[in-house]
Amino acid sequence: MPFADVLGHDRIIEVLRRSLRSGKTAHSYLFEGVPGCGRKKTALALIQALFCTALPDDACGVCPSCRRISGDNHPDIHLIAPLPDKRDISIEQLREMQHVLSLRPYEAPRKACIIDPAERMSVSAANSLLKTLEEPPGDALIILLTENAGMLLPTVRSRCQLIRFAPLSPEHVISLLERNGMTAEAAALIAPMSGGSLQRCLELDNEALVARREAVLSRVSQLNINRIATVFDAAEELSGNRDATVELLDMLLSFFRDAVHLGAGSGDIVNRSARTAIESIATRCSLPRNLELLERIYETKRDVQRNANPKLALDHLFMSMADSGR
Repeated sequence: MPFADVLGHDRIIEVLRRSLRSGKTAHSYLFEGVPGCGRKKTALALIQALFCTALPDDACGVCPSCRRISGDNHPDIHLIAPLPDKRDISIEQLREMQHVLSLRPYEAPRKACIIDPAERMSVSAANSLLKTLEEPPGDALIILLTENAGMLLPTVRSRCQLIRFAPLSPEHVISLLERNGMTAEAAALIAPMSGGSLQRCLELDNEALVARREAVLSRVSQLNINRIATVFDAAEELSGNRDATVELLDMLLSFFRDAVHLGAGSGDIVNRSARTAIESIATRCSLPRNLELLERIYETKRDVQRNANPKLALDHLFMSMADSGR
């Protein structure tokens, strides 16, 4: 997987290639970004370039090491994730990883490990990792993937080189969807709802997504603090399990980012097919207030991801939105 296969992150790729050419790659990286934006693909591309025997700053794709990584069977790469029946990455898993990293590599110049998602490490597991992040055994490379670096312990963050991945642009998402066999028309419809994540696009049902988008826009337009039932009815209808509520909040983030763009005088929005509804959101209150609401949506998403009750979280969020409509 050469770096050219990673779309939308040219600046990050150039930084990594410079570090490879200089021989000054970090021991521990923290890749932050929405799932499906290319964090893991970039992590594997970095490892493949580091292990490649032919090129100094990229993967050739044809040497034995590159072929093993492409086939997901390189013995010196280790992936750590929650076990199938567990929510968190346990301290036992990390202790086993530390033991494996302490052994000599089979064939690569060093071992490499990807921890995904890093925010799922239990507190005890994260604490057990601190010394390893600071001084990985055998010059090992450790890459942590996270959606939000703020959810990790400060002591973990401080020991890693943080690289922030922006969500993929709709154009890049469309290109990747078409590579995966989706028609151009379907890709153009679903890309704005992706939140910059290819993974999310591939998991979405087009018809259900359109219906969900219309329901959300309808409920948001009806919010009124003087009719409190509109708030609770919206939260009741739109909330679901934790994952469904996070998906809803991603959708609201997309709408309000577009509303902020319109309010600032920019016509560059991603939800072009819902422009009329987005314009209504943009004109409902001032640009500064829409920026505040955008931040409230981010906060609500973080709260839900941290186990806040989805229905209560939406009650509070929609109350703020309704109050803005007076």
